Amino acid sequence: MKHYINQQTLGQAALSVAGVIIYIGLVSLVLFNGDRLFGSIQAGAWGPFLFLLLFVLSAAVMGLLLLGRPAYLFLNGNKQEAVTLLVTTVVGLFMVTTLAFIVVAVNSAASGIMRR
Repeated sequence: MKHYINQQTLGQAALSVAGVIIYIGLVSLVLFNGDRLFGSIQAGAWGPFLFLLLFVLSAAVMGLLLLGRPAYLFLNGNKQEAVTLLVTTVVGLFMVTTLAFIVVAVNSAASGIMRR
């Protein structure tokens, strides 16, 4: 028995992946520009505290983005649709991650060639 992925599932997976990309991009911008945004944090408990706080918040946000809708579907009896959505989302995220690594590798190789 074949199971095809419908357009609604693909759309929901794409929205989840887009949400992950946007959130990671925003967190990356904050981390990259942290000194400009917050000034230099002196040694002490604030640095590790803020990093761990952001880490826990990020885990919660990613959990909601990736598992929220599949968990809802699963708990409402749509088990096959829930699993399909989760797998589709993870595959989409894998594809975006692979593409990002390829872009970084190509840019790194190109800038290495340009420096010679």
